[in-house]
Amino acid sequence: MSNVKKRLLKEKIAKVAMQLSGITITGSLFFIIGTILYKGLPYLSWEMISQAPKGGFYIGKEGGILNAILGSLYLATSSTLLATLIGIPISIFLNVYVKSGSFLERSCKLLFDVLFGIPSIVYGAIAFSIMVWVGIRASLLGGIITITLLTIPIVVRTIDELLRTIPIDLKHVTLSLGTTRWETAKICLKYIKPGIFTAILLAFGRAIGDVAGVLLTTGFSDNLPKYVDEPAATLPLAIFFQLSSPIPEVQGRAYASALVLTFIILIIVICTHLLASKQQKHKT
Repeated sequence: MSNVKKRLLKEKIAKVAMQLSGITITGSLFFIIGTILYKGLPYLSWEMISQAPKGGFYIGKEGGILNAILGSLYLATSSTLLATLIGIPISIFLNVYVKSGSFLERSCKLLFDVLFGIPSIVYGAIAFSIMVWVGIRASLLGGIITITLLTIPIVVRTIDELLRTIPIDLKHVTLSLGTTRWETAKICLKYIKPGIFTAILLAFGRAIGDVAGVLLTTGFSDNLPKYVDEPAATLPLAIFFQLSSPIPEVQGRAYASALVLTFIILIIVICTHLLASKQQKHKT
């Protein structure tokens, strides 16, 4: 077989493998969404979305998951905001202020890679130990602290990869014009602004969908969250507790809760893409 035929054969094999991978991933996505719709949609109602759980909710009686929806939104929004405010300055410092290739830069990036891969239950266990030592009970505040620590590495590593896409000549030109490092950092942030929305989306999606990290630190309550020092329910925990029930109706509500969670994430994804597209058009 000639070299040309071998190359064409490899090209065909690679193309088929990519098509199969795409079909498998797309099929899995539609299977998951289809399962949630099929099992959860019959149990989804306005009453379920607009009311807090009432007595006997977890054995099939009246009430809803409004407390879990609000708890998830409070938790995810607060932790994502804090993680963004902390993570962006860290990324700027490592890419603008620290010398490229230095021991400090390599050590910090390796550390954040390790933190990125640590399971969320480990963050929850460590945060729980700190809460016991400080005297903080399981509450919305404890969950926010835990999820903030969990999402900081996501923001830092995502922003770091975005900053690496900036042409090195841009940094050199701005510095040669007499700008300070902070002014250079602002130019870099403006350059990667559309990508920052992606980093925020990734952090928010991890925050609102995490269950292991908040299992020990947030607690659970049927009441609507009013103060940060009170226990609060979240949608992942509500799904977990409802699926643990042997009652079919309660299990159906778990899939309905999963449908609500998916819908919230879908709205965030659409809004993020619209903002990123707007920024990209403005940039061009």
